[in-house]
Amino acid sequence: MTKSELKNLINAAAGRRKADLVIKNCKIVDVLGGKIFSGEVAVTDGKIIGMGKENYDGEKIFDAGGKFLAPGFIDGHIHIESSYISPEQLGRIIVPRGTTSIIADPHEIANVCGLDGLRYMLDAANHTKLNIIQAMPSCVPATPFEDAGAVIEAADMEELLSDENFFGLGEFMNAPGIINCDEKVLDKILLAQKLGKLIDGHAPNLTGKNLNAYMSAGVGGDHECSTVEEMHEKISKGMYVLIREGSACHNLKTLVKGVTNFNSRRILLCSDDCQPKTILERGHIDKNIRMCVEEGLDPITAIQMATINAAESIGIYDRGFIGIGAHADLVLLEDLKNFRAEKVWIGGELVAEDGKYLPKIFPADISKVRGSVRVKNFSADRLKLNLSRGKVNVIGIEPGGVVTKKILAEVQLDETGDFIFDPAQDICKVAVIERHHETGKIGLGLLGGYGIKRGAIAVSVAHDSHNIIAAGVSNEEIFCAVEALIKMEGGMVLVKNGKIISVIPLLIAGLMSDLSGEELKEKLDALHEKAHAELEISADVEPVMTLTFMSLPVIPEIKLTARGLFDYATFDFIPLEIRGCW
Repeated sequence: MTKSELKNLINAAAGRRKADLVIKNCKIVDVLGGKIFSGEVAVTDGKIIGMGKENYDGEKIFDAGGKFLAPGFIDGHIHIESSYISPEQLGRIIVPRGTTSIIADPHEIANVCGLDGLRYMLDAANHTKLNIIQAMPSCVPATPFEDAGAVIEAADMEELLSDENFFGLGEFMNAPGIINCDEKVLDKILLAQKLGKLIDGHAPNLTGKNLNAYMSAGVGGDHECSTVEEMHEKISKGMYVLIREGSACHNLKTLVKGVTNFNSRRILLCSDDCQPKTILERGHIDKNIRMCVEEGLDPITAIQMATINAAESIGIYDRGFIGIGAHADLVLLEDLKNFRAEKVWIGGELVAEDGKYLPKIFPADISKVRGSVRVKNFSADRLKLNLSRGKVNVIGIEPGGVVTKKILAEVQLDETGDFIFDPAQDICKVAVIERHHETGKIGLGLLGGYGIKRGAIAVSVAHDSHNIIAAGVSNEEIFCAVEALIKMEGGMVLVKNGKIISVIPLLIAGLMSDLSGEELKEKLDALHEKAHAELEISADVEPVMTLTFMSLPVIPEIKLTARGLFDYATFDFIPLEIRGCW
């Protein structure tokens, strides 16, 4: 800020000159004082310079008509890539819902395109009014047991992590690496400490001394709590806990029961992974706030969790509240029940009105993050299993989340030892095909509870290394789907009887579309409808997002990578075939 700019702020605050904008006749939601009071808010140069009943004059005057004025909502943890749309298009659909800032961890694209992917995300962030606060991905790859498109070590990340655009290290999924003092992991921790950066966490089911060891490295938050008891332990030991409600994971109704007057300021709201369908039909953070209130939480407390708590958790003190000097990110709400945003200002600029995003969109260049699907030595024959008996470990889908169970099952085999699909058993073949470096690696497994009875589905989104993951009833159907996916440079493909029945290209790193949120939603709706109607995937299973998490080895209980079946409990690979007694 220059001296002249500072004088301008002071003079406007003192009433010696007109403010740029004055929002009059509003009920101000005071998340710092925990109250609501009537008054006005004055804004100059994007900052709040007056509030209350001081009767400011302004170049622009807006009469709020007695409605509620709240701080702009903040998503405490999100992966933009999991929306399947670009940062610019995500901003276009969530800003009108009242979200003015997101804390984004771009580790999906980093695992595909490395530093080029991060630079693309930084560039794209400048093409939207949405304030995108970035984390430096801490785990690329997420574990030493995967084949990602890039490897980012401490030395690689220092230049970008030093940038003010990165608040710290993103979710540290490799908890065992910290607990067991892995040298390369500790190098990243020490780099963050040297640069004065924060460290976000990822610690499902971590408790006791292992949690203590993890937190001793400086990890400050976690979004993976599944029980109130887990949440309370982490808060008591000094963590921020993020209550997650997105498209894949639904923890809010369980965890909100553990929010109290004492611990609420250590709790944030986040979506983690949120598709356009969820946002356009149900909402974003506005939906999460609404759910909190429906579950009995005080509205001001719920708004605190979606604003000031999120900002403070990452050391940002100029937003998340309505106060002097704060960034003028504001949401006008008709009531504190539905939380529908009538108008949204970011930095004092009106950016959304009546559900519409007002600025024009100029997309960032995607040339450096295209062409990311490279597969070698792939054929239907390579999808065959060679088992000596049919007693196997099966990845069991658990409804409502991404956690799986290890199921012991007996399946039919043909004369060569390959799996024979039986629709009555609800077990299908699943494959993960390495798509970054043409290594030819293919991991094969069996998936239970998916419900598929015909055809196959293949996607190039497979958390977190984002190889190709496919599930189907036969080798031929899976091969057909994967081949089509390779030819279109990534995306989603449905196949039935050897014919392609639905496709959605994802040209940005094989993760994101260049379509608008509405266009992608329409295509996803059609794909989901065909997945349920024609492939007969279970009605209670989200066909795409469920599958994309079946390769995430840092989530219990077992998953599949391009190297084989992975057991979270032992943090090692296990055979598909069960040997000995069971």
